[in-house]
Amino acid sequence: MTSGLHLDDQLCFPLYACAKEVVRQYRKPLEQLHLTYTQYLVMMVLWETGGMTEGELGNRLYLDSGTLAPLLKRLEKAGLIRRVRLEHNERKLFLSLTEQGEALQEQAKDVAAAMQGCIPLSEQELTLLKTLLNRALAGMERK
Repeated sequence: MTSGLHLDDQLCFPLYACAKEVVRQYRKPLEQLHLTYTQYLVMMVLWETGGMTEGELGNRLYLDSGTLAPLLKRLEKAGLIRRVRLEHNERKLFLSLTEQGEALQEQAKDVAAAMQGCIPLSEQELTLLKTLLNRALAGMERK
């Protein structure tokens, strides 16, 4: 009889361990950009959108303000982003890229190429994995 407390029986453990390993493998290509993985995610969203509020960014990346605020301060100090209080609501910070932050996007294109193949699955398996993870995440958001 299984108590449910065996590590090998848990779905959460391989998800956690795989995510941790992927983040570890991002370290080397991101060192050249002087970014952590989480900072890289922030920059990708801002490259995609051009700008948004801190709250919108937190929602997009599933990060709370306690995690996001110090990270954004470091990116601002590095000269990559601007944080500006909105006139109509001073409690909200609007985030946008600086010229230096925009220019970093060109260098960041090498990261995807460096990471290609880090997960040893076929293209079809990777597509299926991404689809299943997105579906699971969407289902958990509703709860």
